[in-house]
Amino acid sequence: MKSISVASTIATALAVILTLPVSAPAQNASETLYKGKCSACHGADGTGTAMGKKLGALDFHSAEVRKMSDAALVDTITNGRDKMPAFGKSLKAEDIQGLVAFIRTLQK
Repeated sequence: MKSISVASTIATALAVILTLPVSAPAQNASETLYKGKCSACHGADGTGTAMGKKLGALDFHSAEVRKMSDAALVDTITNGRDKMPAFGKSLKAEDIQGLVAFIRTLQK
């Protein structure tokens, strides 16, 4: 009986942890990464800078980007797009996932 209770408690704790939003430290790391790698073209708020717009950087608030799946955003960041460089070799997969999560917060 006791082992079932422990297993149930662990399963419940894992379920809760996996449903929590990105933690504040992870969000801050993603925001810092965004500021360093993305904001020069996409702007601090995701709407794009003058230079970014000239280069074809997408506005993260646009319908086009809002409709993109997270997997499509990961692919774009990893492999680049048009004049946007690929970051797949310079960023870890979890960093790219964090950028996608941060971009989604800009859309709210």
